[in-house]
Amino acid sequence: MSKTAKFKIIVAIVSISFIQGLQYSVSPILGQISEHYPNVDVSLVQMLITAPALLSIIVSILSGFLVVKISVKKLLLIGAVIAGVTGFLPLLADNFWLLFVSRTVYGIGLGIATTMNVAVVAEFFEGNVRAQVMGIQAASVGAGVAVVSTLGGMLGRHVFTNSYFINVIGFIAFVLIAVCLPDTGTVKETESEKIRLNRKVFMIDLFGVLEFIFLMSFTTNIAMHISGSLAGNTTVSGNLTGIFSGAQIVIGLLLGMIAKRAGRMTLPLAMFSFLAGAAILVAFPASFPMLAVGAVLCGFSQGMFVPTALTELSNSVPQVATAMASASFTCAMNLGQLISPYALNTTSGVLLGETTTGNVYIIAVIGMAVSTVLAVIWKMSSARKENS
Repeated sequence: MSKTAKFKIIVAIVSISFIQGLQYSVSPILGQISEHYPNVDVSLVQMLITAPALLSIIVSILSGFLVVKISVKKLLLIGAVIAGVTGFLPLLADNFWLLFVSRTVYGIGLGIATTMNVAVVAEFFEGNVRAQVMGIQAASVGAGVAVVSTLGGMLGRHVFTNSYFINVIGFIAFVLIAVCLPDTGTVKETESEKIRLNRKVFMIDLFGVLEFIFLMSFTTNIAMHISGSLAGNTTVSGNLTGIFSGAQIVIGLLLGMIAKRAGRMTLPLAMFSFLAGAAILVAFPASFPMLAVGAVLCGFSQGMFVPTALTELSNSVPQVATAMASASFTCAMNLGQLISPYALNTTSGVLLGETTTGNVYIIAVIGMAVSTVLAVIWKMSSARKENS
């Protein structure tokens, strides 16, 4: 593959990642949305970030099978259009349910982008280059979230609906995918390579659910968690989300070096990073420097966990099953995101007596601590079986 062809494919991968980043376009304005619609339950407002996961789960599974009927490129072009259109629909009327439904339908584009992005990397790159490009892919997701959340916060600072204009990214991505990504046709099954998953895939999926149940507490609560002189400032919440995403970029670019040192314990390390970051958020809700440190550690968690999990998945199945393995992991991530607000809010209310953002983060810290220990046990058990 020539350097020009490789560069163009990476540009397409980055543009797909920006479609994924649109999931967080409303993150910095959740506080304003909650104030604007006072009769809407706060959990529903928080689900504006996680609701896309509902359709994304279904679409991810379908995409894993559709690759034998429709090319990856065509699926991605459809997803880009859906992302752009649904982003602008809430401008048609001042209605929470129009916003909620639009965000949910965006999940179609999100599911296609998340599943097919990994399939693109697996199709065009192999070996160490695949791991490197997977890190770039994860970093570009972080870049997409950083751009979307930071610019969204700036656009919506005075009139929150102005932040919807950030969804023009969907149409820009459509153009870049059309120009830069080769169309290699549909995927073909053979007798030796069939669309099948294995135990390792399902174990990674399980930890993906746990990771995102707790990790999503950062983006769904940070705008309402900041207190003191920072309270209600969408620029501050947007900047913190941007820092969270920027940390993903940095860790994604350094992932190869970190994975060499951490080895099979890279996934547990990623989970521990969130644990530490969320603990800082609990302790310092009114200090921007400390909140920024917490955001960095939370961003490190996602930036390490997702590409590491996807690399392990793509290496454990035949290429024809890569899209399905990615789809299963996408379902796991989205399931975690979808149930996160209700699971954490309900648990904090039952166990700690009150549903506050601080209590939610405490539950997230405890839950991630248990999950990290389980991940370490699984990795150690797998190592013993491989060596025996």
